[in-house]
Amino acid sequence: MSLKSFEELECWKACKVVKDYITKIIKTFPDSEKFDLIDNMKRAARSTARNIAEGFGRHHYKENSQFCRISRGSLYELIDDLITSKDENYIDDNVYDDLRIKIALKILIGNIGYLSNINN
Repeated sequence: MSLKSFEELECWKACKVVKDYITKIIKTFPDSEKFDLIDNMKRAARSTARNIAEGFGRHHYKENSQFCRISRGSLYELIDDLITSKDENYIDDNVYDDLRIKIALKILIGNIGYLSNINN
């Protein structure tokens, strides 16, 4: 079975959940973080799903894999921003733990592994 859209990819779906959650919680952050933490978290969260979509559109497994690796980097960046958010008391432990579970690195890493094994 061939995928017709990046929207069918489990890794994209997982990144969209994270993006939607981040979009919601950053609205509660103080205005003083508007041009730093809020902006960076918004860009990193959006980047995760965008890069998966762009890689899918390249129609070549090596390029697709590279864009998924960029997405993985954005997820790690987002984890660091979540740690900062927790340290600054912008989010509590429950929100932090919930987001860490939602950041499904294993799904994305599995997709990268799948793409890396094509034609091997």
